[in-house]
Amino acid sequence: MKQPAVLMLFVDGLGMPPPSVPTPLRRQVCPRLMRLLAENCTPIDATLGVPGLPQSATGQTALFTGINAPARVGRHMEGFPGPALCDLIKPNSIYRQLQAVGLSSTFANGYCAETVADVDTMRIKSVTTVAALSAFGDVRRRDKLFTDQAVAHDLTRETLRPRGYTGSTITPEAAATHLSRIAQQHHFTLFEYFRTDHSGHRGDIQEAEAILHMYDRFLDALCPLLDQAGILLLLTSDHGNIEDMSVHTHTQNPVPCIVRGPGSPAILDHVQALTDVCPAIVGYLTSC
Repeated sequence: MKQPAVLMLFVDGLGMPPPSVPTPLRRQVCPRLMRLLAENCTPIDATLGVPGLPQSATGQTALFTGINAPARVGRHMEGFPGPALCDLIKPNSIYRQLQAVGLSSTFANGYCAETVADVDTMRIKSVTTVAALSAFGDVRRRDKLFTDQAVAHDLTRETLRPRGYTGSTITPEAAATHLSRIAQQHHFTLFEYFRTDHSGHRGDIQEAEAILHMYDRFLDALCPLLDQAGILLLLTSDHGNIEDMSVHTHTQNPVPCIVRGPGSPAILDHVQALTDVCPAIVGYLTSC
């Protein structure tokens, strides 16, 4: 029996759109995503019982560890994790949990850096960076981008130019091919996309539509590749934002948990909040 594999797409700042708000989440803009939301999705709670707007640092910590981070630290914390959250992330990330049972995992994002020291010495690091460095001691860097063994956070590599990337740019469809190849080499693969959250904060609906349309092209190319490889797709977020363009802040809306592929009911039936995602993935991968 083939060992199952999961590709997790983390889309920062993507909530379920409530009725009657200006939103770029429309079939004319992102038809594949809208179909997945209609057919393969359950909404999950991002507030985790803590007052206030959900934020990135605590939400992502909860998502990638299964720990109720905002409850632990007493509030939703924005941006990048400080020492208290790093102490939760480093020993408890999904990578660490899978390593403990002998399963392979990877972070597919490529960094525009020459050495791991360039990444390790960054003054602030995202939750995903902290998790990858603590579990693997390294991340995919510029050399992996040049050889198509990593995927840029923007899919096309265009925004890497100001940071010294001199290679070719690619299409969202090519990025899907590269990510599919990476996912076929591991039991668990994570890819992070955060242009959605940045666009939501700027509040320009035309920009938001362009970003979602590009991501939809990527999704549309990726889904059949994962079907061919028998890989389960899970797409989720840490908090709402881009779905409601009437505000420039995060929202308290539920976030989608899209699960598509072999074994999807086993996960969809067990997720109600951010804290359920990590244990559901680990449970699925260790039950087969």
